[in-house]
Amino acid sequence: MKASGARTGPQDVEHPGPGRLVPSSKGDHAPGLSPLVPNVGTGPQGAGMKPGDRAAGGGGPQRATGTDGPVGTEQVQSGTVVPDDGSGTGDRGGAGAEATGDGAVLLDELQAAIGRYVVLPSEEALTAVTLWVAASHIQPALQHAPRLAVVGPTKGCGKSRVLDVLHETVAQPMMTVNTSPAVVFRVIGKNPPTLLVDEADTIFGPKAGEKEDLRGLLNAGHQRNRPAWRISGPEHKPTAFPTFAMAALAGIGDLPDTIMDRAVVLRMQKRKPGERITPFRSRYSLPELHAVRDRLAAWLTPLRGTAAGLVPKMPVEDRAADTWEPLVIVADLAGGHWPTSARAACLAMTRHEAVQDEQTTLKTRLLRDVRRIFEQEGNKEALRSQDLLAALLADAESPWPDYGTKGLTAFHLSALLRDFGIRPANYRFEQGRQAKAYARNQFLDAWARYCPDPAQPAPAAGHESTPVRPAQGKLPVPPTGSLPVGPPGGTVGPKPAR
Repeated sequence: MKASGARTGPQDVEHPGPGRLVPSSKGDHAPGLSPLVPNVGTGPQGAGMKPGDRAAGGGGPQRATGTDGPVGTEQVQSGTVVPDDGSGTGDRGGAGAEATGDGAVLLDELQAAIGRYVVLPSEEALTAVTLWVAASHIQPALQHAPRLAVVGPTKGCGKSRVLDVLHETVAQPMMTVNTSPAVVFRVIGKNPPTLLVDEADTIFGPKAGEKEDLRGLLNAGHQRNRPAWRISGPEHKPTAFPTFAMAALAGIGDLPDTIMDRAVVLRMQKRKPGERITPFRSRYSLPELHAVRDRLAAWLTPLRGTAAGLVPKMPVEDRAADTWEPLVIVADLAGGHWPTSARAACLAMTRHEAVQDEQTTLKTRLLRDVRRIFEQEGNKEALRSQDLLAALLADAESPWPDYGTKGLTAFHLSALLRDFGIRPANYRFEQGRQAKAYARNQFLDAWARYCPDPAQPAPAAGHESTPVRPAQGKLPVPPTGSLPVGPPGGTVGPKPAR
């Protein structure tokens, strides 16, 4: 795998948080670097440090040339770095936790705390969430702000609980539901919050209307120096609004492709009967999570300058590397098993999403091929499952003859169409013959949404053929006529065979 090229880091890095450095007890330091080092150790030198100990020179990652010097203001009490109270959106005071001397141990504790309250789909997903939380504490030093897409097929999968835990552990959280672009424009500044958007399906779902401004903002905010320009103020002057901010979005179903492509994706599932979690209660959950959060801030805030100069080796390329780089940077700062775990999680989760994308592409291809077959058959009201399957397999240039181990089967066809609410049912055809079949009107909504025909003119107002989204779990009402296409036991149309 090709390593990332040399990069100098963001040019407009802001360091509003703590940053005064404690003098080193030893004079050894790299040429051109300040002899001041953070009083927080990482790796072997920092293991087991106690409050009041001074960091030895050379402990932890070295600063890149040109990144030394103060990065903000802080208090130093008994040799321990203590961040100042912040005033940003969602910032909490009282961050007086003592700095940890071992980043790897601190990340282990954070991982265990998250795992107590939510069941994530895999160990790699738990690793990714842990590193994403930690990366929010060095956000001003990052070149990219990865999104965290927390999606699930139904309610009750733990999506909102993930956001609850994130709200108590990330830096400067801003929790919102069904927000507007105007609000997000005004809360993002040089020291941005960590956006936590619940019920994102109400923003981007089919009934949400046009949300292109918000989608564009979330897309642009993935990379630094992508402001949104608006006419603002009584003098109507063009104003640049910053967009750079980390964001976690939770909702039912996939988010728009452009957001998913910039996100670490958690595909949540309902818990199995034997899977247990600790109930999330503010009286005992918040103190525990806040203690870990404050120690994260004490460890990572002084390392923002170091993080800005790091160019880690990535196991992936292009946008996937942009998205995962902040997480890998945190892992490299922590040391221990985290650098290996982070890269393994990166590979596993990006490969899983590549498979998901391939499946989505196949499903869209299937919808197009089925529409073509119905057109070739004169747009009949229904086609036998075996006839439809034979027509799909007859196209040697399509992926269907090579699908699976023995080509596309009736089971595969049903599974691929299930997500669109399309299912076969028993129908009686000519001469009283009964067979499993697919009704054409079941496909109308999916065709209109996922593969609209640009050559097809828009139907006139009140036209009966306008596709209507079927209710969840229900088949569309079949058209009237001599050919029954409704499901068994239906109350509309001729009674189908039992």
